[in-house]
Amino acid sequence: MPTHTMRAIRLHEHGGPEVLRHDEVPVPEPGPGEVLVRVHAVGVNPPDWYLRDGLTNLPPETRPKFSLPVIPGTDVSGVVEAVAADVDGFSAGDEVFGLLRFPSFDGSAYAEYVAAPASDLAHKPAGIDHVHAAGAPMAGLTAWQFLIELGHDHPSPFQAAQHRPTALGAGTTVLINGAAGGVGHFALQLAKWKGARVIAVASGAHESFLRELGADQFIDYTKSRPEELVHDIDLVLDTVGGPDSSRFLRTLKRGGALYPVFFGNFDDEETAKLGVTVTGTQVRSNGTQLAELGRLLDAGTVRVAIDSTFALTDARAAHERAARGHIQGKIVLTVAEERAVS
Repeated sequence: MPTHTMRAIRLHEHGGPEVLRHDEVPVPEPGPGEVLVRVHAVGVNPPDWYLRDGLTNLPPETRPKFSLPVIPGTDVSGVVEAVAADVDGFSAGDEVFGLLRFPSFDGSAYAEYVAAPASDLAHKPAGIDHVHAAGAPMAGLTAWQFLIELGHDHPSPFQAAQHRPTALGAGTTVLINGAAGGVGHFALQLAKWKGARVIAVASGAHESFLRELGADQFIDYTKSRPEELVHDIDLVLDTVGGPDSSRFLRTLKRGGALYPVFFGNFDDEETAKLGVTVTGTQVRSNGTQLAELGRLLDAGTVRVAIDSTFALTDARAAHERAARGHIQGKIVLTVAEERAVS
């Protein structure tokens, strides 16, 4: 059994990266349907810094409930330490990865151990290490649920209608804004896997990276405006989203679609006149879909790019890195092994 206390990063107040505190807390007990995971690596995602900031960027009615102190984080890769009696499919010693309890903020991943719902986990692909596996769950499932298959029937807090992914194939052209980031680089690879032609939009420093991942065309947004260069697009996935997202509407053909990953402001009359659809969803934990993505990761069909790694105890530096932007792939926290002996 593990030692009875563990290191974890907790928020006792909201603010900048400096509010991430390094605490000793009890090791969690797995409840029904859960497994205890010894964490090897943790993916860093935008909801981690939204939570740190106090979710001020979300409309109050869409903010999940949580109380302080809280351990942030949702994405883990590690080894099963113990399983609840009712859990099938995982046993002690299995390597697993997962997006935990999202869209709640109860993931508690910035820690040496985490109690995880078995249904949120998949077996870690043998062909990749824990750092790369920890970078995959939230960003990979976001790309999957926007582009490939929603896989759940929960309503999104941001729209009434259920999101339905566009069929992608050899005749489809997809533009991805923010293509070098976590969601963007997975979306590019998934669209290529489906046979689509992909236009990647990012800053110039990312061009060779995105062409290696299969981008057919690259637009440096610091030098030109994509909405002036390209037209007749079937699908725009805007991983940046927000108020500027509507400028991409004029790149679409009639019948095309714009998917803002972070909700934007759109005029229903304008979208109706253009004959286009604006739709999105909120990513949700899904071990079954993660296992499908895991097969692509294992085969090397999709790869996880790592921007940078930081020790768990340097979570503050990881958040400072995130705040500087221009991220290529994923930021990952690594959990030191030396204390994990029983």
